[in-house]
Amino acid sequence: MDKLVGKTKDAGFQIGVRRTLPITKEEAWERLMSPDGLKLWLGDIDELKLEKGQLYGTSDGSSGEVRVVKPQEQLRMTWQRKGWEQPSTVQIRLLSASTGTTVSFHQEKLADSAVREEMKLRWERAIAGLAEAAGVRG
Repeated sequence: MDKLVGKTKDAGFQIGVRRTLPITKEEAWERLMSPDGLKLWLGDIDELKLEKGQLYGTSDGSSGEVRVVKPQEQLRMTWQRKGWEQPSTVQIRLLSASTGTTVSFHQEKLADSAVREEMKLRWERAIAGLAEAAGVRG
């Protein structure tokens, strides 16, 4: 039996996207958590309170709960888009690299391969937008 790409035994479908940018972890965190940065990856939201247990909602009906906050390192939260039967888990990690900071988005507990592909494109666009905001070309 062929294994489906991105399907795990325990976490459903998952996706990971990462890119190294020539900026510091502090700059990456600041940009991601700024109002414009939040719109890049989370959607239309006024603010995200970076506190464990904090609930949030976006204008498109997505909602979730902040689970882990380690400034300039990691943000882990649940994320349920409108119409999804169950929430997924999204984790953003910032890793030091010799040429800057690796920005990593990881999402698990996705319903199927179509949702996995949709979210892969979303995280790739988010990192591309972050790179553009940081003045990175290519």
